[in-house]
Amino acid sequence: MLTLNLLPSSNVTLSKSRATPNLVTRNQKLRNLPFTKPSIQNGHGHPFKCSANLGSQISHSRLDFSKILKHPSEFSSRNTTQILKAASGTPDEVSPDGEIIEASKPKVNMKLALIFGLWYFQNIVFNIYNKKVLNIFPYPWLLASFQLFCGSVWMLVLWSFKLQPCPKINKSFIIALLGPALFHTIGHISACVSFSKVAVSFTHVIKSAEPVFSVVFSSFLGDTYPLTVWLSILPIVFGCSLAAVTEVSFNLGGLSGAMISNVGFVLRNIFSKRSLQNFKEVDGLNLYGWITIISFLYLAPVAVFVEGSQWVAGYHKALATIGNPNTFYLWVLVSGIFYHLYNQSSYQALDDISPLTFSVGNTMKRVVVIVATVLVFRNPVRPLNALGSAIAIFGTFLYSQATAKKPKKEVAEKKE
Repeated sequence: MLTLNLLPSSNVTLSKSRATPNLVTRNQKLRNLPFTKPSIQNGHGHPFKCSANLGSQISHSRLDFSKILKHPSEFSSRNTTQILKAASGTPDEVSPDGEIIEASKPKVNMKLALIFGLWYFQNIVFNIYNKKVLNIFPYPWLLASFQLFCGSVWMLVLWSFKLQPCPKINKSFIIALLGPALFHTIGHISACVSFSKVAVSFTHVIKSAEPVFSVVFSSFLGDTYPLTVWLSILPIVFGCSLAAVTEVSFNLGGLSGAMISNVGFVLRNIFSKRSLQNFKEVDGLNLYGWITIISFLYLAPVAVFVEGSQWVAGYHKALATIGNPNTFYLWVLVSGIFYHLYNQSSYQALDDISPLTFSVGNTMKRVVVIVATVLVFRNPVRPLNALGSAIAIFGTFLYSQATAKKPKKEVAEKKE
């Protein structure tokens, strides 16, 4: 038995019972090395001591030090206590629930913040040029199909040039995506129909109720939310609606399109999250890429049937209105590319967040989109817009507080 005693008043001493000559020689060499006196105390106020079997101690020590080697940036020369903590298997930080807090969490938050920023910016560009095209070419079925086509080509290029690893395709994977792709198709085309009939602000006002649909459908599928979560989403919906109330232009077709879009996208988010759990090797970008391809195959035949006979006349009328054909082509192309880019960013965010959090972020995004469209299309701005934005931000704060308490409550229930 080899015992290691670390005392404040002396260097490392080794007591041997059955040590081999080689180990004795190595221990003598260790005595000649400088060693910082540890000041670690246990919970009873006694100096830190560790005693273990030689084989288990060496293997345990190697296992824990390998964690430090994997994250050299986390290791500093503050004092020897950090080394002793690593050797004893004690994590640097432990949450109240007993889980290790990883030091890479700030990096994850920065990555998520960057994805959200890109998501918001790309969505603004899409909404502006999508509305410009629909103003002179009011055929949303063709435009929506082209946008899905652009996304399909984009992903095929990434996979062909190995810029993005292509996931392995099998029958179960395709079957699992049929549902999310169908809901994505419904949500996309209904939103485009709404944009073609009413102002952008009105569509986003109706779509700001998406968190409510998310909570309701998630509850039906087995998820539970405390009353505080239900109450916290009310000011978000009310605030976003108030921010856009000055631009409301009621139209039954636009209203129904936006409501159907809410249902479609919420179900897409929920079932996509479940698909990610079943196929963890597929990231959000690849998942959305295949959803786009399947959605295009869903929508294109229906688009031809619904409005295909009107496309030629509408095309000539659009060119006569805008004057320059290249400008029209550019607007259509930008709307298609940025539609895929903003959805790609949203799916990357969906990898790390819940459908409800995604819906709340989506609601806040609508405030930004409304402000941007007001500036571009020069719509009048009233004080209610600023007030609604403030209420929406306050509602997001309430939601974050409500959801932060939920995991602790669930952990306590599991312990009981």
